[in-house]
Amino acid sequence: MLTGLDIEGRTPLHRMPARAKLIALFSAAIGLFLTSSLVLLGPALLLAALLYASTGIGLAEAFRRTRFVLFTILILAGANYLFHSAAEAFAVFMRLTALVFLAAAITATTGISAFMDEVTRAARPLETLGLVRAADISLAVGLVIRFVPEIFDRYRDIRDAHRARGLRVRALTMLVPLIILTLKDADTIAMAIDARGFRRH
Repeated sequence: MLTGLDIEGRTPLHRMPARAKLIALFSAAIGLFLTSSLVLLGPALLLAALLYASTGIGLAEAFRRTRFVLFTILILAGANYLFHSAAEAFAVFMRLTALVFLAAAITATTGISAFMDEVTRAARPLETLGLVRAADISLAVGLVIRFVPEIFDRYRDIRDAHRARGLRVRALTMLVPLIILTLKDADTIAMAIDARGFRRH
């Protein structure tokens, strides 16, 4: 049912276990947020970009996967420039961009099933306490990784359809069909999940 955003390859990052990659990402996130030094954040950003490029993903595809988040980071950096300082703005931009590149590199080299397995193992203690079902959490994570990018692709398709018909691209005329199509997909996915018995105790 789930097909991921991972790409085939035999790079060291592809061969690295999913658990080790997630631990490394978590550790890198802590390290990036513990410093505001541009001397440290600059090389970290360069290393993250090189790591992302080493996955074998093309430049256009790499940008397509991260453009929305990068645009959001630019807005945050701009706000920090206006309300704080240029140094703080650069620190925010480098820190968050490096983290995005690292996460994108791991996503590109790790299958959804591997992600789901690790999330299931991490949630086992909570399931033991009767708080959650580990399988439900892992399924939710897998669905987000798989289908959120498709929502953006669908938005682009609707936008292109509007332009092809000579219609103005407006938020309301875009969001209504996007929400309807997304809800239809959600309903189809829910029926597929129930049919396969994923949520049966």
